[in-house]
Amino acid sequence: GGVDANFINECPNLKWISWYATGVNSLPLETIKKRNIILTNSRGVQAKQVSEFVLAFILDDYKKMRTSYINQINKVYDSRLTGKRLSGERVLILGTGSLAQQTVKLLKPFNMTIVGISRSGKSKEGFDCIYKIEELEKHLNKADIIINTLPETNETYHLLLEKHFELMNDECLFINVGRGTVVNEKTLIKALSQNQIRHAYIDVFENEPLKPDNALYKLDNVTLTAHISGNDKNIKRDATKLFKKNLDYFLNKNDVIENKVDLYHGY
Repeated sequence: GGVDANFINECPNLKWISWYATGVNSLPLETIKKRNIILTNSRGVQAKQVSEFVLAFILDDYKKMRTSYINQINKVYDSRLTGKRLSGERVLILGTGSLAQQTVKLLKPFNMTIVGISRSGKSKEGFDCIYKIEELEKHLNKADIIINTLPETNETYHLLLEKHFELMNDECLFINVGRGTVVNEKTLIKALSQNQIRHAYIDVFENEPLKPDNALYKLDNVTLTAHISGNDKNIKRDATKLFKKNLDYFLNKNDVIENKVDLYHGY
């Protein structure tokens, strides 16, 4: 059954779980908390490749690469096809953690305005401004691109409601590489079906894997990837380097030095 409550309870001497992924919502956090077990994840390692996916999604959309591919399949040569430049566009990033910060580094050279939304509203390098999550509704309509990087927590579960998609600019591009549970799947499908947003790139879903009869497959204004943005051939190597660094510290101090998960907040 994997790392569940039963597994943990069968390990009475367990002091530390080194999780080779960023999201920890699938783990029995209450049991880990009760047992006072240290939990670390691989945030920052996965951020490198996920942020590259975000950039790829944006460029794919703005440069109309999908249309060019469809033209290629249909043997159509359309030299009038015109994309759009990223310079001057306004990006709203939900979350300002390691994934968001790495994404900002990649987007900065394109001369975009980058706004962040976080629980604290605290300033972070690279962002033009950051607002508290309570102010989200004020900034949805101004964004050309909205990127969700938030982990799954009690506060972020179904954070985006129908009213939020109604507030979004109908030319907005929505990208989700955080967690699928940030929006109810029916709400997302309705927003896309009613063209409340222009297009969406979705890598994470409320229910994974997607079943073949899922309504998302039938929509023309969505691009789906199968939760692959965190995949990379070097991830285990990089995560192991992080583990070794923490292990050295743990053996001396009985604690870890990097990527310790706050079990109360879930990230």
